[in-house]
Amino acid sequence: MSFDEAKTNFFNAARYGFKGQIRGLDGQSRRVGRLILEELLPRARKGLAKANVDEADNGRLIDVIERRVYHRKDRITMDAGLLQAMGSNSKPTVKLRTLTATMKRHQDNDDIPVHEWALAEIPEGCEWIDNYRTVEQFMAVDLYTVRPEDIVDLAASLMHWRHVRHVPVEDDSARLIGIVSHRDLIELIATGRAGADQRIVVRDIMKTNMITVSPETTTLEALSLLRANNIGCLPVIKDDHLVGIVTASDFLTVSAKFLEERLNDIG
Repeated sequence: MSFDEAKTNFFNAARYGFKGQIRGLDGQSRRVGRLILEELLPRARKGLAKANVDEADNGRLIDVIERRVYHRKDRITMDAGLLQAMGSNSKPTVKLRTLTATMKRHQDNDDIPVHEWALAEIPEGCEWIDNYRTVEQFMAVDLYTVRPEDIVDLAASLMHWRHVRHVPVEDDSARLIGIVSHRDLIELIATGRAGADQRIVVRDIMKTNMITVSPETTTLEALSLLRANNIGCLPVIKDDHLVGIVTASDFLTVSAKFLEERLNDIG
């Protein structure tokens, strides 16, 4: 099979689920659902039996797949059905948040297969702002960090590449020990040390007296900490490890979304 044919099969399955068309090695096209029910599952049953897998486990797991295919409960149709069931009056962000919360609740608490999950229902009084009640809901988690012995140029380059104003500093145990800000680099240049001959490392300019928060910290509390201490970011710590960061720019983005939505509502 050529790479282009395999790629087409992959995208058809990803985009259309059980309704997608898959071209086999024999050149024939089959619906994904039909292929699973008529060819793949029977082979799987025989293969598991030949491998001496317990018959009860064999049947239980294969039956779940079979029922999902039979009822056409793939990820695509399920998500579309759940979103449609919520109606057209709710905002997209609220619907997506409700869908995600429902999936997580089922995963954490239920011992039933996905195709038997109940439909998601939007809680009464749920609003767009519910997406921003705690810092965990909007903190940046795609973080790049430096070590204290790294040269300052690396921290400056990360800020430039990632378009950020703060770079966390971690030790060899991945524990937060400091932070380098855009302001620290400006101070380094203003004092004339940037052009000196000595090798300046992150440890020389990083701030260690940091104010941190937990993922469960409320947005209002985090905002108050930023304003009261005149700082630009709050590292988010869980189990003594850095899991995210919240900055003044994040709050500006949230405020802009909120303002835009309210202005649109009043026409």
